[in-house]
Amino acid sequence: MTEAWRYGGNQVKLWRTEAGKTREELGAEANYDAETVKSMELGRRRPTMRLLQVADQMFGAGGKLAAVAEYMKPEPFPKRSEEFMAAEAECVAFNNYEPLLVPGLLQTEEYMRALMGGASPPLDDETVEERVAKRLRRQEVMARRIKTVYGFIIAEAALRAEVGGTEVMRRQLDHLLELSDLRNVFVQALPTGRACGVALLGPLVLLETPEHQMWAWAEGQETSAMYSHPDKVSTLTQTHGMIRMNALSTAESAEFIKKLAEEL
Repeated sequence: MTEAWRYGGNQVKLWRTEAGKTREELGAEANYDAETVKSMELGRRRPTMRLLQVADQMFGAGGKLAAVAEYMKPEPFPKRSEEFMAAEAECVAFNNYEPLLVPGLLQTEEYMRALMGGASPPLDDETVEERVAKRLRRQEVMARRIKTVYGFIIAEAALRAEVGGTEVMRRQLDHLLELSDLRNVFVQALPTGRACGVALLGPLVLLETPEHQMWAWAEGQETSAMYSHPDKVSTLTQTHGMIRMNALSTAESAEFIKKLAEEL
């Protein structure tokens, strides 16, 4: 919940009350149920552009409510994530370990939609679309930057988690095999039986900047952080190295992923 959400929702409520309309009536026009309209009016959910535009016309706000829509646009990522993605777009080397999910740069569109569609609390359609578009643009950047080396280690749990169902996951695994054929993309699998203790602590990314500085990114359920201090980066580099030593080679990984796809 943000101040902008509360302000926008309260404006809708004030105009609706002044017009003598109910939440049910507004919901019917905007194609939302009354409970969803209530959540937006109270700021528990972000008032969507559709709701604001419909309310503006329905209550004769003369563009005043529609103008609020500009401030209700979803922020697809927190500022820390934006900082990380800016560094990602410029780095000369990128090494990513993921224990539970296929890395974002390697996800198919249907995989990411299934993933975002299962968010809790649920995301509205506009936010999902914004985040999918953003991730696809990041993938396009990776595809163009053939001089940047991208290394990915993916734990078996992530390769077996049927996000979106069997067919979606099979196509996702096939997509990993296609990407691993690129000259600058290296995909390694970490079988469950070879996972060391540090592999259970969460995902991490190591970045080398154009100035050849080493940065690290680590995240958990509710937190994420970018590190540049040499001591912290060194610790995470050693962690990544330990995980990598236990992972399969790229050739072995391709066979491993192919076998998993065949089993689906």
